[in-house]
Amino acid sequence: MSEYTFHKTERLCSRTLIERLFAGGSKSMPAFPLRIVYLPVEGDCLPTLSVLFSVPKKRFKRAVKRNRVKRQLREAYRLHRDVLAEPLQQTNRKLLLAFIWLDNELHPTHEVEEKVKKLLQLTAERL
Repeated sequence: MSEYTFHKTERLCSRTLIERLFAGGSKSMPAFPLRIVYLPVEGDCLPTLSVLFSVPKKRFKRAVKRNRVKRQLREAYRLHRDVLAEPLQQTNRKLLLAFIWLDNELHPTHEVEEKVKKLLQLTAERL
């Protein structure tokens, strides 16, 4: 039985790692209204998956809406991260992930959840 908690250690907070993720060499895939950017990394001190959720101010001017979308993304990731985490643990690899919101409108939670699951499955297949 897997654990469905989202720990602080799994959040991507390091400025240097975020710059590495977006500087180049990373790969991305869209699944509207989301885009995932990922980069395999090496390092003993990192968790298997480190995740960043981004909802640009350009898309939603009000923080309430940005926070709602980030909450939806975190919840969907928390429930479906095993799709990607298990293959990574078996091969002893580590990955940096970023979910970026692309749409100017809010979407229902079940729709966001389906897209997150789809992106995680596609990423697992590509690795």
